[in-house]
Amino acid sequence: MKRNLWCAMLDMSIFSWSDQFENLTKFLMDGGPSIWAIAAVSVVALAIILWKLWRLALMGAWARRGAVRSLNALREGDFDQALDNAQTRRGLRGRFTAATIQHAKDLPTDQAREATTRIAKLELAKAGRGLRGLELIANIAPLLGLLGTVLGMIAAFQALQDSGSRADPAILAGGIWEALLTTAAGMAVAIPATVALTWFESVVDNIRQDFEDIATQVFLAKPRVDAGAVMRLAAE
Repeated sequence: MKRNLWCAMLDMSIFSWSDQFENLTKFLMDGGPSIWAIAAVSVVALAIILWKLWRLALMGAWARRGAVRSLNALREGDFDQALDNAQTRRGLRGRFTAATIQHAKDLPTDQAREATTRIAKLELAKAGRGLRGLELIANIAPLLGLLGTVLGMIAAFQALQDSGSRADPAILAGGIWEALLTTAAGMAVAIPATVALTWFESVVDNIRQDFEDIATQVFLAKPRVDAGAVMRLAAE
């Protein structure tokens, strides 16, 4: 009994997938070149989104623990401990904190600020890599859909003109309905691409704000740490 039930469910799923594949094939064939372009663009958009998620996770774009522990040690005036806390973490903010502290410790203030700015720009460029392509897809997908709709409506009205007095409104309606599908397909690609682009941009903006805050705290703490070191040397 159970075996027959599983076989029936498997047959139903196979038929369902077969019907969906046939509908998708018919949709692609009826949509013309525009729908093929939209399908290709959707694959590229999905690949960019998955690659971007993997890259940001690999960079540690959401890790903050190392930077927080390092800044806490810095507020207590311990540059060495702050540097150790930052270096033990692999997050993007931790690496930036370690580099900033190292520059502030080894270089004059002006040179340290310039070196820190350079590192921040490089890291932000890495974090924002690939977003231009996603933005391009979000912009052109609706235009491709609109182009397909216009071309489809032109073909429908040409068929209506060729039919002359024997024109069937149903044929015109069917042609317009198929043409409008390309607009819907373009929007279906553009909307998630825009959402993903906005979210990725917000992640990069958060990284930029954290970099600015980290650099500010490090350079504000440097005079206090230097003064404390001078006082300890004087006491010795």
